[in-house]
Amino acid sequence: MAGFQPPIPILRSFDETATRDFYLGFLGFEVEFEHRFEPELPLYLGVRLDDCAIHLSEHFGDSSPGTALRIDVPDVAAYCRTLNDKHYKHARPEVQHQPWGYDDMSITDPSGNRLIFCTPYA
Repeated sequence: MAGFQPPIPILRSFDETATRDFYLGFLGFEVEFEHRFEPELPLYLGVRLDDCAIHLSEHFGDSSPGTALRIDVPDVAAYCRTLNDKHYKHARPEVQHQPWGYDDMSITDPSGNRLIFCTPYA
């Protein structure tokens, strides 16, 4: 039996253009796959950045908007600088030093899902 793999969250999305702009253009994810049962039906999109995979679904019932997830990154401060250098009009993230041992950068996507990129500190 093979070992367990990391879970892949499914986040709800509502606006394909805004979702692609945010995840691909701003955050730097790449498309792994996209699927529609027919051309005018909702999109199910798989994106990846390094080892982080996320599925984004326009299908009603696949997930609830407003979901939050934590994503460990090697250097959240450097990633924050990279994102802010893009001058994305919908987000200006900041890093917060948390008392539980992480530096966190929280960003809300166009569908109201909260992504918390984090790096532990010593």
